[in-house]
Amino acid sequence: MAKKSEVRFEGFLPTPPADTWTAITAGTGGWLWPIEYEPRDGGTESGLTPKGGMVTVWKPSRHFVTYAEDEKGWFNTLEYFLEPKDDGTYLRFEHTTVLDDWDVEYDACVRHTAFYYHSLGEYLAHFNGRQVRYFASDAPEASSAPEAFEAVQAAIGATAVGDRVRFEVPGVDTVEGVVDYLTSHFIGVRTEDALYRFYGRNAWDWPVGIGHHLFAEDADADKAEKAWTTWLNALYTQV
Repeated sequence: MAKKSEVRFEGFLPTPPADTWTAITAGTGGWLWPIEYEPRDGGTESGLTPKGGMVTVWKPSRHFVTYAEDEKGWFNTLEYFLEPKDDGTYLRFEHTTVLDDWDVEYDACVRHTAFYYHSLGEYLAHFNGRQVRYFASDAPEASSAPEAFEAVQAAIGATAVGDRVRFEVPGVDTVEGVVDYLTSHFIGVRTEDALYRFYGRNAWDWPVGIGHHLFAEDADADKAEKAWTTWLNALYTQV
């Protein structure tokens, strides 16, 4: 049965409101996935929702709202309030929508939101304003098994936040970085020129996935996508 959902995040981010605003409204490829907003009240949204939506509040560096709906009664609202605090921004965020499978989708939404806005902080602290190339990789259907994400954690060698990790992905340079996020559901690895976001979506019977945010000027996203897909497939050939 469909049910209304409200998920919130609030916290300090290490850049002033103008930079934080830009990351949210024009730089989502650096920490989430690419979304385009027409910069005005009534502007269009594309890339966030299936059929696109509308910007309903556009007050730069202060208040941003985007809204979408369909003919079946579904709707989706993201609302951001930004306030200057110390040398950074205090962000208050609320996501309101309608979920069809409440027990599964609400838990997934809460946990993804926490990871996404942690990733926003990592982006702002380490890669703010840099050009990004983004792509996503999905593991085979076998990765939706209950313990499947353990294979990713073992391959990375992540045991705690702050760990230095080094692992091989044939076809791309050796990945060397620090674990910036670690739960039973997600792993974040930050390198000198990339954010890698590992999603253990098998917790909700979905395949494991990776979000790749590449900031190196010479990053070859097509080559990297092929290499990481091969890496994921190899992890689950025997699952």
